[in-house]
Amino acid sequence: MGIAAFLRARRAALEPGEAGLPRMPNRRRVPGLRREEVAQLAGISVDYYIRIEQGRAHGISDSVLEALARALRMTEDERSHLRNLAAPRHRHGGADNLVVRPQIQRLLDSMETVPAFVVGPGLDYLAWNRLGARIAYDMETLPPEERNSPLLVFLHPESRALHPDWDSVAAETVAALRAETGRHPGHPRVEGVLARLLEESPEFRVLWEEQEVREKLSGTKRIHHPGAGELTVTYEAFRLTLDPDQTLCTYTVDPGSPSETVLRRLAREPVGAGAGRAGAGTGTAG
Repeated sequence: MGIAAFLRARRAALEPGEAGLPRMPNRRRVPGLRREEVAQLAGISVDYYIRIEQGRAHGISDSVLEALARALRMTEDERSHLRNLAAPRHRHGGADNLVVRPQIQRLLDSMETVPAFVVGPGLDYLAWNRLGARIAYDMETLPPEERNSPLLVFLHPESRALHPDWDSVAAETVAALRAETGRHPGHPRVEGVLARLLEESPEFRVLWEEQEVREKLSGTKRIHHPGAGELTVTYEAFRLTLDPDQTLCTYTVDPGSPSETVLRRLAREPVGAGAGRAGAGTGTAG
């Protein structure tokens, strides 16, 4: 989870030609860049880079981190993760009971034709509206500790049926959880979710070793609802300014598309328990 493993993985994933270095046949026993080459590209000493990669360097300057990110051709999400690993804002010392503000719950409930929910550290579902509770997993019937995106994707028995493109959803989810470990270092819920998945899911363990980092801020996905049918949604995520550890997520569909028909069908179905309240999911965040 630390900077050492992350830098090693990014170094191994980059071939010399991709970094602008000449290819020299028969000189490499392992794929990727050598430490010396990363140091050269970043304009720092080899000794300093080795100390950084081994986690022995402290107070790494922003300019050095930026140089390493450029040398290793990091994406914006990877750059942010590198900064978080190099200088975590704090180690989380205890459990939080994150509460979604009533104003946010009212906003969720006002989106009558848009599935929406709020997620917290570790990608826990903290609150949702009527459609958000039913778009895939039935939030109302799940135990609070199971209302978590990575746990549902990898451990729920219906996950592969609900996600026709399960492989891509799984990879995206792992990359997002890795970003969470950098954003919330030491958070008990984040570490608890990670520990459980490493223990219970072989698929997760394989993907976790790849050290991929990617925020789940926008994109498309297919969902096969067992009662309403298959639909393709566009998702958007918005960080809440007053609640920086919470993210509002929405699903929309193209007007006039078959997916809109499926969503309307889902919206018409009766619901026994009604929309989820903010407090219903708060126990998963601590």
